[in-house]
Amino acid sequence: MRIGIVGYGNLGRGVEAAIRACADMELCAVFTRRDPAGLSIRTEGVPVVSYGEMTSWKDRIDVMILCGGSATDLPEMTPEVAKNFHVIDSFDTHANIPTHFAKVDAAAKEAGKIAVISVGWDPGLFSVSRLYANAILPNGQDYTFWGKGVSQGHSDAIRRIPGVLDARQYTVPVPSAVERVRSGENPTLTTREKHTRECFVVASADADKAAIETAIVTLPNYFSDYDTTVTFISMEEMQAQHQGLPHGGSVIRSGVTGFDGECKHTIEYTLTLDSNPEFTASVLVASARAAYRMAERGDAGCKTIFDLPPAALSPKSAEELRATML
Repeated sequence: MRIGIVGYGNLGRGVEAAIRACADMELCAVFTRRDPAGLSIRTEGVPVVSYGEMTSWKDRIDVMILCGGSATDLPEMTPEVAKNFHVIDSFDTHANIPTHFAKVDAAAKEAGKIAVISVGWDPGLFSVSRLYANAILPNGQDYTFWGKGVSQGHSDAIRRIPGVLDARQYTVPVPSAVERVRSGENPTLTTREKHTRECFVVASADADKAAIETAIVTLPNYFSDYDTTVTFISMEEMQAQHQGLPHGGSVIRSGVTGFDGECKHTIEYTLTLDSNPEFTASVLVASARAAYRMAERGDAGCKTIFDLPPAALSPKSAEELRATML
């Protein structure tokens, strides 16, 4: 399978590494809106090409993996690229997925292409876990806990506060809430009861730290609904201790079976990730394999991870899967 990468930030670099681990794929080109001459990639012999020249590669690439952001890049980029290529994206603004799907579906169907959107771990693998668990335990309740991990969007929000030089924000599940769910209690939990937020901040020498802390903990849509701690550290501590992008979490379904609901059950799916972007990239690459196989069978239009046959994600044949994984 001939793969192209669009965008070369943390996610694009992760996709490049994931492709290297797949014997049935090759990276053909990286497309960028930056100056290609100033971009160096790790795979020898693979060109870096201007985004504007993408259509000239129409017959040389099977699947494009789009590594832009969900806020402004993917809503325009995915339907645009789907006019000429099979595409994969990691659009993760949950509330806007139906709108994004409709726009991409129209473009992909008109072009006869496959477009797989919103793959990663949430949305993505967590979504599949929720689907299976709901189908198996219809009488129950879903719980999703994120972290402990770096929230890039929340970290960026802190960095926009005057006087802040750098910041990292960690989302942390409340242990007692997780245990209540695992015990089958089926509690009703508020936002504040499920997660806390830990902020590590580098402030300028003349900054009012008390004002920065107040601005953080009262920030609507980010911190005001959570118990939030703010710790001020040096730039040296930030660079030494907070440069990674770990994340993860758990999806738990707690439910009952039996005529009188006498039997309690929990289904739990957990991820612990050293690198959020590298893991997400690996999901994108596996999804590219599925998209290619579905396209070979003549399918077209927009798909989500719910539509991808599990066997199509694997490089193993159906016979190998039955013999080794069933």
